[in-house]
Amino acid sequence: MKKINILFGLLAGTLVFTSCSDSFLEQDDPIKQSANEYYKDSTHVVQSIIAAYSPTEWNDWNGYQYSPQNVMSEIMGDDFFVGGSGPGDNKFWHLMANYESTPTECMTGIWTNMFTGVKRCNDAVKYIEEFKESVSEETYKSWNAEARVLRAYYYIWLWKFYGNIPYFTVNTAGGYSYPQLPAAEIYENVIADLEDVIALNVLPMEWDEDNLGRVSQAMAYMLYADYVMYQNDASRYSKALGYMKDIINDSHYGLHPDYKELFESAGEWCEETIFEVNYSDNKTFRGWGHDDAIYAGGTVVPRLCSAPMAIAAIGANDGWGFAPVRPSTYEMFARNDVRRDVSILDVRPYTEGNSDFQPRYQNTGFWMGKNYAYAVNCERSTGDQQLNYNYNLRVYRYAETLLNAAELLVRTNGDLALAKSYITKVRQRAGLVSEVEPTLDNIIQERHLEFVSEGKRYWDLVRTDKASTVLVAEPDVPNSERTNSWNKEKNMYLPIPYTEMAADPNLVQNPGY
Repeated sequence: MKKINILFGLLAGTLVFTSCSDSFLEQDDPIKQSANEYYKDSTHVVQSIIAAYSPTEWNDWNGYQYSPQNVMSEIMGDDFFVGGSGPGDNKFWHLMANYESTPTECMTGIWTNMFTGVKRCNDAVKYIEEFKESVSEETYKSWNAEARVLRAYYYIWLWKFYGNIPYFTVNTAGGYSYPQLPAAEIYENVIADLEDVIALNVLPMEWDEDNLGRVSQAMAYMLYADYVMYQNDASRYSKALGYMKDIINDSHYGLHPDYKELFESAGEWCEETIFEVNYSDNKTFRGWGHDDAIYAGGTVVPRLCSAPMAIAAIGANDGWGFAPVRPSTYEMFARNDVRRDVSILDVRPYTEGNSDFQPRYQNTGFWMGKNYAYAVNCERSTGDQQLNYNYNLRVYRYAETLLNAAELLVRTNGDLALAKSYITKVRQRAGLVSEVEPTLDNIIQERHLEFVSEGKRYWDLVRTDKASTVLVAEPDVPNSERTNSWNKEKNMYLPIPYTEMAADPNLVQNPGY
């Protein structure tokens, strides 16, 4: 399906609200205007919404740190090693994987990027509110809802990774310090706001092709279920289940029949997509400098997480050898499960015995197949090709809707036959004819198989209280550097970066750091 960058989609959308007059082209120099003066017409208000989306693309590389949220989640789980050239290469990754991050050596990127997103969403809400009398009520409500759902998306990453964080929905003039709330209060604040937005029912269930990348009503439903299920909030399970059923019953969505194609360009924004972060190699200028890094463009994840050798036989560029897949992950799949060879690329036939191949640290021969560094996916780039691969980040898929619904049915003592049918649909698409019973353990295992490398597994282990028994020290596992076991009291959250603590003396560090 056609994929466009959110920047171009939303700019196109501004034409709906502007006249065909010369004034659209002959704008005042914004440098001479204050923000309050600039955001006083529809074109500029929509630009504030565009700006609010931009940080969704920054986590892979923001000019300072590599912190793609799917990889950051996976290395703390049980499917991947860290790799690279050694324990000092992206050192904070290795510390995260061994549950020994420190405030001075930790992941700062997601904190910086996602709070930038929060700030920009707050700006957009403010300018939308100030401009409300100039547009229809429908347009005002839609813009407002869009900015608030996007803000909840930024907060979920901050909440999951850091827990006890500053929370604010209004930016203070010149102020840096905002009230820091316990994780439980963050949840209550965000979920209440999200419930209010969902109740407005003003966002489309799916955007048209000219607006792919914008948050939708279905995305808000998935985000809601993500919050509720991670919080284990039984009081909201039924509501979350209702939202999953709304997606299941909507004609826009369904399982894409070809699991392999699902993770190729042809599968982006197909019927299975509920939300993706857009990346493109088409006429991109993303580069290594900080300012260049935040241009719209492609992603560096394929280069980060592929074997350190170009493989002409499969049309692949060389990678940097991060996030090699554990052999146990490859081996957990049934041989006839099509998800295995899509999720995990076995390059051993091309590298073993090849004198040109120099294995890097923790090499297993297995790599992230869903976003491997195939040359065709960066060939159009006019920026640094290494940073500009044409792979969208899959955030929410219809397969997760089905498995969410199955789990919520089990948790609410609902229709188990219906739950089983949802699981069966996911398994049948994978080529499996055997059925499994709708138990929580079976559903979590099915999620494990379905979402390898998509950043789901670690959070599933945490929310189901399996982390302390699965994520343990591994003295006998070849290649593993994990000498510590996951401990809920300390490892539930990462440390707040020292730079943030120094900038805001009112911040309180997370326990254990």
